[in-house]
Amino acid sequence: MNEDKLKRLEELSRELLLILGEDPEREGLRKTPRRLAELYRDLSSGYRISPEEVVADAIFPVEYDHLILVRDIEYHSLCEHHLLPFFGHIHVGYIPNGKVIGLSKIPRIVEVFSKRLQLQERMTEEIARFLQHIIHPQGVAVVAEGLHLCLTMRGAKKESARMVTSSVKGLFRRDARSRAEIMNLISMGGPSGR
Repeated sequence: MNEDKLKRLEELSRELLLILGEDPEREGLRKTPRRLAELYRDLSSGYRISPEEVVADAIFPVEYDHLILVRDIEYHSLCEHHLLPFFGHIHVGYIPNGKVIGLSKIPRIVEVFSKRLQLQERMTEEIARFLQHIIHPQGVAVVAEGLHLCLTMRGAKKESARMVTSSVKGLFRRDARSRAEIMNLISMGGPSGR
């Protein structure tokens, strides 16, 4: 995001404070419009980079056809309905079909899709669809767990409610044993499986 757009976001943030009945010049709020502009810039960074750019040339040939699972990838996103945060963990697994993607690229792919105005359901599907497209694995599975502030702070006000979404492609969709294996591994240990 260029400086002109950041400045415009800062102006809008200042106007928001005025509309809410606040004085943007009072001690605690003087820097808030800039902070809010930078926050939205950072939380929307996924619009300014493509997942293809992230992957670049980090796809490697391999003779391996067993499950690869990257579990407990932290993410933060903004709900497109209320612009409130939702966050949690995403688990990404796939069975290669002659090629693998560099390990560090999977969390970065998650970051690209989560740093947009999102629905958790769509984000889960976008990650799975992208991996299916870029490495053509035998199967891909993505499971996302999220705490939504729009659910905990407003509306139902259920503080412990978590949303779980999944997208399974290829072998994981067709084969119940493969799907059960990955779901079992996802549920074991880690911050979200304790």
